[in-house]
Amino acid sequence: VQLQASGGGLVQAGDSLRLSCAASSRSFSTYVMGWFRQAPGKEREFVAAHKWSGRRTYYADSVKGRFAISRDNAKNTLYLQMNSLKSEDTAVYYCAAKRDSTNYDRPIYDYWGQGTQVTVSS
Repeated sequence: VQLQASGGGLVQAGDSLRLSCAASSRSFSTYVMGWFRQAPGKEREFVAAHKWSGRRTYYADSVKGRFAISRDNAKNTLYLQMNSLKSEDTAVYYCAAKRDSTNYDRPIYDYWGQGTQVTVSS
């Protein structure tokens, strides 16, 4: 599975941004998809995940209520809508895919995209 993340950029605090992640796999709809981020000098951290079964979504407490993860299986694309952005959201954002539905909040996914930079100025 190849993942291609896009949509990052430089925005001001309070702005919105939507990230996209295009997947190459025909089995896209069966994977658990996730977004992680990594700021300079910090470990990669969980942001959000989407399980194909039951359309369940999960969020880190730091983004709950501001970010929304969604997917379009017909387009093999994962999205992350980010609203009310804060300076602490600045990081490289990675999309990832895994077959196993457990441990969705840990960075132990099977496939990773290349990352897209999000910079929020205060």
